[in-house]
Amino acid sequence: MALEKEPAVAKEIFSDRIDLARAYAAALARDSDTLGLLGPRELEILWSRHILNSAVVAQLVAEGKTVADVGSGAGLPGIPMAIAQPNAHFTLIEPMERRSDWLKLQVEELGLTNVEVLRARAEEVGHVYDIVTARAVSNLSKLLRLTIDLIREGGELLALKGSKAADEIAEAQKLAKKMKIAGFDLLTVGAEHLADPTTVVRTRLI
Repeated sequence: MALEKEPAVAKEIFSDRIDLARAYAAALARDSDTLGLLGPRELEILWSRHILNSAVVAQLVAEGKTVADVGSGAGLPGIPMAIAQPNAHFTLIEPMERRSDWLKLQVEELGLTNVEVLRARAEEVGHVYDIVTARAVSNLSKLLRLTIDLIREGGELLALKGSKAADEIAEAQKLAKKMKIAGFDLLTVGAEHLADPTTVVRTRLI
């Protein structure tokens, strides 16, 4: 499959760190088939659907915050977010050895000093973060059960979601009291840059 040409807007999003994003895109294109990182047809939308849609979520992360990307897989959304927001610290959590090894290699080769990789399942981490991110991991209710112990008091979960996001919020409302959830926000991120902006469900803890 043909690799998607880099959209002009990529440089606006990544600014002077665009070369890091390009190197990451090249590594994904090179290794996706071998390591099962992304399906072959996904290379046709590598920038628009994966890299840029992840990167714009970085605007929700303030400087100095700690972020855990659960089920990071191919480094999405963690690596594009870390490139776009170099002043926050990202931990990529991935249980599969070949993928976590690949992520470690990318972090080293890209020189991402604000990123570390942890080979573990979410429930094994034993640490708390200001923000937890997840993309294509599971529905919101299950994701909250998986990640709640990773989020500090007053922290938040940023879940990248699709068209059923509102339904998932409605289903997760029943967990609010038990999990000390302050509220849910349905956000559209990146509309100023992308024709197909990113839908994010932000779950805020008390």
